Amino acid sequence: MTDRIFALLGALNMFVAVAAGAFGAHGLKARLSAEMLAIWQTGVTYQMAHGLGLLAIAALAPRFGSSLLTGAGWLMFAGIVIFSGSLYVLALSNVRWLGAITPIGGLGFLAGWLLVALAAWRGPTA
Repeated sequence: MTDRIFALLGALNMFVAVAAGAFGAHGLKARLSAEMLAIWQTGVTYQMAHGLGLLAIAALAPRFGSSLLTGAGWLMFAGIVIFSGSLYVLALSNVRWLGAITPIGGLGFLAGWLLVALAAWRGPTA
C-alpha cells in the first residue's frame, strides 16, 4: 500500500512542480527580481527531483519491501514541503528568515536518499 501512496505523492508533486515552473517562467518573470526568480526555480528543481525520488521509492518498494523505504518516502515528502515550500514563500514574500528553514528540508532529502541506499544494500538479492 505504501508504494501506491508514494506513487500518488510523487505524481502530484511532479504535477505541482511543472505547474510552479510554468507559473514562475510566465506569471512571475515580470513580478520578481532575478534573485527571487532563481530562488523560485531552485524550489521547482528540487521538488521535481524529489517527486521523481518518490516515484522511484514506489517502484522499489515491492522489490525491497523495506520499512526503510517507507521512512525514505516520508522524509522526501517532508523535504519537498519544507525545502521547496519555504523557497516558494521566500520568493513571493521576500521574508528572508524563511531561508533558515530551507536546510531542514535539505536534511530530509539527504536522510531519505541515505535510507534508499540502505534499503537497497539490505534488500533481497534475488
